Amino acid sequence: MNLILRLLWLQLAARLRSRCSVLGPVRTPFRVMPTDLDVLRHVNNGVYFSILDLARTDLILRSGLASELQRRGWYPVVAAEAMRFRRSLTLFQRFHVETVVLGWDEKAFFLEQHFVRNGDAIATALITARFLRRGGTVTPAEVVALAGLPPESPAVPEWARRLAEAKAELPLAPLLG
Repeated sequence: MNLILRLLWLQLAARLRSRCSVLGPVRTPFRVMPTDLDVLRHVNNGVYFSILDLARTDLILRSGLASELQRRGWYPVVAAEAMRFRRSLTLFQRFHVETVVLGWDEKAFFLEQHFVRNGDAIATALITARFLRRGGTVTPAEVVALAGLPPESPAVPEWARRLAEAKAELPLAPLLG
């Protein structure tokens, strides 16, 4: 329920906050709530990923892309994600998530997202995202054209490509057997 309320608040607040580029960066503010905590009283690692979803939604809303995506029946999905944690977040702390689109290839978009508290990096994530429609996949080229961006991607950092490739090599079949 906590994330549903946050999503509703985000949708309302996005109308009042400044517009941003489709590529970002965009800062999305949050506060640690009791439902975010695990038994050790810091933010549960799974909650970090859910908050990243909300921050990407903020980017799509504030860039003005949301209505066009919805009109076409296109929606983003995460293909892979990796997170590096540096510090903990605890009850009622304020923080924000900075989201930026690093670039794209023929299959997916690469996004970098940072949790920041008082100017200090708490955690960093690399997200590989795709767009889907009822009939299958939407190519990055289609999304880029819809967003009015130049067709050529900014240079995706080598570390991001390597990490995305390593994640792609993980087996999807059960390990037991």
